[in-house]
Amino acid sequence: MFRFDADKSVEFCDGSRRRDFLHAGSLSMLGLGMTQFTALKAMGAVDQTKSDVNCIFLMLVGAPSQLDTWDMKPNAPSEIRGPFQAIKTNVPGIEISENFPRMAKHADKYSIIRGMNHTAAAVHDTGHQMMQTGRLFQGGVEHPHIGCVLSKLKGPKGDVPAHVLLPRPIGNTGGNMPHGQSAGFLGKTFDPFVLNADPSDPNFRVPDMLPPDYLSAMRVDRRRNWREAVDHAVNRFETSQDARLMDSTFHQAYTLMSSQKAREAFELHREPEAVREKYGLNRFGQSCLLARRMVEAGVRFVTVNMFETVFDEITWDIHGSKPFSPISCYKDLVGPMFDHAYASLLEDLSERGLLKNTMVVACGEFGRTPKINPAGGRDHWPLCWSILMGGGPLKGGTIVGASDEIGAYPKDRPTTPAEVAATIYKGLGVDLSLELPGSQGRPIPLVDRGVEPIHEVLS
Repeated sequence: MFRFDADKSVEFCDGSRRRDFLHAGSLSMLGLGMTQFTALKAMGAVDQTKSDVNCIFLMLVGAPSQLDTWDMKPNAPSEIRGPFQAIKTNVPGIEISENFPRMAKHADKYSIIRGMNHTAAAVHDTGHQMMQTGRLFQGGVEHPHIGCVLSKLKGPKGDVPAHVLLPRPIGNTGGNMPHGQSAGFLGKTFDPFVLNADPSDPNFRVPDMLPPDYLSAMRVDRRRNWREAVDHAVNRFETSQDARLMDSTFHQAYTLMSSQKAREAFELHREPEAVREKYGLNRFGQSCLLARRMVEAGVRFVTVNMFETVFDEITWDIHGSKPFSPISCYKDLVGPMFDHAYASLLEDLSERGLLKNTMVVACGEFGRTPKINPAGGRDHWPLCWSILMGGGPLKGGTIVGASDEIGAYPKDRPTTPAEVAATIYKGLGVDLSLELPGSQGRPIPLVDRGVEPIHEVLS
């Protein structure tokens, strides 16, 4: 956390001396640092011939059931098809669950990938890793989140971070493994800026964008305002011999902290109440609205976690018995929550002219078992599921792949998490042959050899 009330300096183990108001780790927490954008641009790793494309990545923690959402099997036996009916969308031939009536009106804005599958362990953490990095973590190597890679390649655009994660990181989902939401081997400099707050809370504020409590007390004691406190701290730092050691990094952080535009992007109270209600006055709905504001403000990549855990909370994880969720929650709570937020996000982006350069990806970490279990729910099933992709260079109104008659296995065009990652990178204008600097300088390919994007969904 930033401190602006300490006049003393502090010496770190590297022998350098840094002013106490820049605590160790604060810059990496903000997702800021000295990027290598210029060098990478010269190498041709970043395509500057295209206009910037952004991405909003909706991580549907808990894993939606393909059979009760976007790959209905109305002619299957009841223990397979489940309790919900299929409805038509605004694209002929595409049907989805009745739990998503608003989403059905916007099928022309997204494509459904129905042959998703992987063969790794059927645990949440593994799926989170693969969907957000394109790889399974093995041999002690943590691969970076796609947004963190983009942060390294392109850096911040203007006064805001390159990659923002809302509202909080994924917590315990049972596997005690990383979830793929950090910069991994790229280093903490490229970690996302994490909101760590609930934007649906009436008292919502962004702790790292506003003065901390001790600063407010200091301001009263010393009778000076926030800007004066910042200026005083900056003047102390800039007159020290240490300033040039952190010049670029510090000024990026200071710009973010002192930028009115950056602060305003987080101020949801600026939105009309009708707009906030349209998204849903819940954590996910307000996070999606905040994601739209982030993109408008210049954030390149926004990750939104729909839930933080699968325990003792109603989520997509419909095992049917506590501490998990019943299948009925898709109709009563989770389905409407997603329907309102996702449809509103697509509507807003389209009306504001932002959808043409903003990809919106919504995915879970795996699917659910074709047959309903004795508790009336569905269990983990990574062998077949569906995800949503649209916006930017991604086509809408398209179905890619198909599952078999009971939604158990891909019937044609199986698709992997690695291909999804490659598709997002391609849409962002990143060269898929790029190599990233791993530990000890060992290069690691952006995507594995032979992995191709999903060409059917690219314009």
